[in-house]
Amino acid sequence: MHEAITGTRAIALVGPAGAGKTCLAEAMLYASGTIDRQGDTAARNSVGDWSPEARARGGSTELNLMGFDWLGEHFALIDVPGGTGFQADGARALALADLAIVVVDPDPARAALAAPMLRLLDELGLPHLIFVNRIDGARASIGELLEALQPLSVSPLIARQVPITTGDKVTGFIDVALERAFHYRPGKPSEPIPMPAELDAVEAQARTRLLEQLADHDDALLEQLLMDEVPEPGRVLSDLARETSENLGVSVLFGSASSSCGVRRLMKALRHETPAPSATADRLGVDQPAFHAVKVSHAHQLGRLVIGRLLGGSLKEGQELATADGRTVKASAIFTLQGERNQRLGEAPEGAVLALAKADALNAGDWAGGGRLPPALDVPLPSRNMRAAIQPADRKDDVKLSGALHKLAEEDPTLHVEHDEEDHSLVLSGVNDEQLGVVLARLKRRHGVEVTQRPTKVRYRESIRRPVTQRGRHKKQSGGHGQFGDVVIELAPQDRGAGFAFAEQIHGGAIPRQYVPAIEQGIRDACQKGPLGFPVVDVAVTLTDGSYHSVDSSELAFRTAGRIAMQEALGGGQPHLLEPVHKVLVTTPSTATSKVGSALAARRGQLLGMVPRDGWTGWDRIEALVPEAELQGLEGELRSLSQGLATYEASFDHLAELNGALAEKVVKGAEMEAA
Repeated sequence: MHEAITGTRAIALVGPAGAGKTCLAEAMLYASGTIDRQGDTAARNSVGDWSPEARARGGSTELNLMGFDWLGEHFALIDVPGGTGFQADGARALALADLAIVVVDPDPARAALAAPMLRLLDELGLPHLIFVNRIDGARASIGELLEALQPLSVSPLIARQVPITTGDKVTGFIDVALERAFHYRPGKPSEPIPMPAELDAVEAQARTRLLEQLADHDDALLEQLLMDEVPEPGRVLSDLARETSENLGVSVLFGSASSSCGVRRLMKALRHETPAPSATADRLGVDQPAFHAVKVSHAHQLGRLVIGRLLGGSLKEGQELATADGRTVKASAIFTLQGERNQRLGEAPEGAVLALAKADALNAGDWAGGGRLPPALDVPLPSRNMRAAIQPADRKDDVKLSGALHKLAEEDPTLHVEHDEEDHSLVLSGVNDEQLGVVLARLKRRHGVEVTQRPTKVRYRESIRRPVTQRGRHKKQSGGHGQFGDVVIELAPQDRGAGFAFAEQIHGGAIPRQYVPAIEQGIRDACQKGPLGFPVVDVAVTLTDGSYHSVDSSELAFRTAGRIAMQEALGGGQPHLLEPVHKVLVTTPSTATSKVGSALAARRGQLLGMVPRDGWTGWDRIEALVPEAELQGLEGELRSLSQGLATYEASFDHLAELNGALAEKVVKGAEMEAA
């Protein structure tokens, strides 16, 4: 007998992009009676993110929140986007969930797509199960899929169902735990049917395997099996629930979300096996009512909303909470979100996924409660590998653009906005081109600001090859006091990465010491743009001699003289171009390793090594040095080579000399831009 659980249990829907997570959410709402039909606009509005950006992309671009009642109990669904560029909120939401459903495709060749999510769930210690979607279109056996998935999961996979096929199509299933057979009825509950005789042996084998897996953690069940006793169905179901809640095993069920087949069986499993909110509170160290902010949203008519989950107890409207650093937050207005709709609550139950309005003191990642709070969740964020220089299409939108970008960056922690002083541009950084495209489309739709964009400039530098001694003189007479400054400098190259150094060796008062700082500043001015058109680095300058005029000399005159001397010295020092080189660490499935290595080499990359990824069967890590100029488009190429799974991190490593046609092209481009 199932014991009813109070409060709201939160279930996260996760998996690769295109696996059908949002479709499954819609099917669950339909099966529960929350919506009247699947597939139309009203249904999609109920499952949330069906914005123009999501429609154009063909998949979710942000968290979707919804809920349903099932057999007297309430569940919240958190639909996590599968695309790499839209997963910023996913890890934080996952850590707060009671259970996750990993939605996968039935094709074994696509099983590896689930690897990053399965690994993350194992690291979080979050109970989860697998739902194989689109089973009615499967062209391979469930056994082949499980063989492909098992190496990706730390915990053993537990096959809960055996497919029933008619011809080459799956038309039903056998519930191995209950030893009952069902026939699919699209849009309706599955119909019980007699056990197919031709599947007796297959079902018996699957049943034996399931019981043996459960007996690994149940000595009493093991004894029953050794005595050839038949365990009660209730014992089997309770063991399955325990395996799930304690991460001892991962149940695998299948169905078709689009036709609502197998969805009710999944929901029954969720009702029995999803841990209570109190279990999640214990896992996270919450011992009293506390709200954790998952994300901030500005997309609703309600204004700024802080979306998160309540654990450890209930929350009443008007109740005051405090953050760990002492900020006070008042729950002035509490809402639940159902897609595009919202409902105001006077009191939120334990476990509720909710939104707080007018909670300006609360930011994503904060805990707020009435006493001791858990530590902040350590949420890994994907690397920002895409940068674009942007400006408003209409200059009058400058101020409007700044405010809009602030809101968008508050919604998505992987977005970063900065002013590039060297490039004189506003730079927007994100995970990949797909994400930035959605952000810019959202910027136009929500805030009415259209922008133009271009790739950010590569930060080339220049230096010299040989030392030079150079005099620089500035003399100007135009009536009254004139200007006079005369300096002699020695310019020499330094080791790569040494930077700029200045020293003075003036003897005999050739130049009064009060003018030395101005001379140094003039030299630094000349370094801002060398003869090739780029900032100068890795040089040492020594001021050795000069002369002055007791009346006409001034700081301005000596600054000008220093600049002149440095400009002429740089021209005679055999200037050469330097390009930034980044250390790139690529994580990729082993099946794509050779292709990834070739792609890096084609981008003038120097491969430093390749090793298996720690703890990840069938994955590698490749380290390489790649010029910054070659990183443009790398993320997209890696995705295309690896079913969208390869990712990379890049960080500046050193400056390297660039010669030949490539250097000439860069210098010519700088000249044309300056013209």
